[in-house]
Amino acid sequence: MQPSSQPIPAKPFARALAKWFAANGRDYPWRRTTDPYAILVSEIMLQQTQIATVLDRGFYDQWMKLFPDFTSLARADENVVLKAWEGLGYYRRARNLHKLAKSILADYAGVFPRDIELICGLPGIGPYTAGAVASFAFDDRHAIVDGNITRVLARLFDDATPGDSGRGIALSWERAALLISEAASPRVHNSALMELGQTLCRPMEAKCDVCPVAKFCATSDPLSLPVKTKRTQITAVTERVFFQCTKDGVLLQQEIGARRTGLWKLPALPEVKKKPRELHTSAYTITRYRVTLHVHAPPQMKSKTLPLHHTIFPLCDLAHLPMPSPYRRALNAVLAAQESSVQSPGNG
Repeated sequence: MQPSSQPIPAKPFARALAKWFAANGRDYPWRRTTDPYAILVSEIMLQQTQIATVLDRGFYDQWMKLFPDFTSLARADENVVLKAWEGLGYYRRARNLHKLAKSILADYAGVFPRDIELICGLPGIGPYTAGAVASFAFDDRHAIVDGNITRVLARLFDDATPGDSGRGIALSWERAALLISEAASPRVHNSALMELGQTLCRPMEAKCDVCPVAKFCATSDPLSLPVKTKRTQITAVTERVFFQCTKDGVLLQQEIGARRTGLWKLPALPEVKKKPRELHTSAYTITRYRVTLHVHAPPQMKSKTLPLHHTIFPLCDLAHLPMPSPYRRALNAVLAAQESSVQSPGNG
């Protein structure tokens, strides 16, 4: 192990990493293309979402069939875009991608720019995504730093500077730029560095005995790194909604002024002295919140006029509405229970 004070020789490091990746790199659809659109879609989807979710549940393939390029996405209705994103969560990503496609069509004649400063100026694009598209699509020499790479770099340089601190983030970017400086292919180098963190240099596991760059690594205690400034505290939240079905359909509420703006959900249960009977209970996690969702029977409504942003939809339209997954699952569960109750003996 070399002392952490010594710089890692960039060319031998990159060569060893690339050789390992050539033999061990996993096959993903976005690694078979240099199309900046296809690569950008994958990067946006993989923000805060696991690869298995994106691939195994078909989100990436379905999206690419619906919107194969910037032009088709730019011209799509927002509701169709949000519906296609359903199940991935963090819907702001879909809106930013939609907005970006419109910008590419309007400002760049549908051609994604190669200049890194122009890429960084696009809606929803930060340093990581800009570097990822520039290197993976154009093979340009731009470093990238994500959680996996931060961990690899902290261990390589045996650095206990908190990786999520300002200083730690700056160091990670400096070191990533150093290591890519003499790589034969920035595309391969960045893919390999990420792959290393995903497969061998994992959060609770370090397979140093088979690591292709172990001879360059300075740490003797890999599992202690990287250091974080603080751990996320999970907050418990209770959410109450109600299910109201009439001969015309199901009452839904459109979300306004939140991360789910424009999506439909079961209406929030108003403050009442006695809560209506409970029809369904489930739980879901979003960012640092653990939400327990209670679905109630409809409360007594004083007014016959629908509140603002509330609409009754026929049952046949429900599947086509953009709706966050927790509400979709709860709605489907209540509808299934209702149908089962109607069909069961003695209820006919």
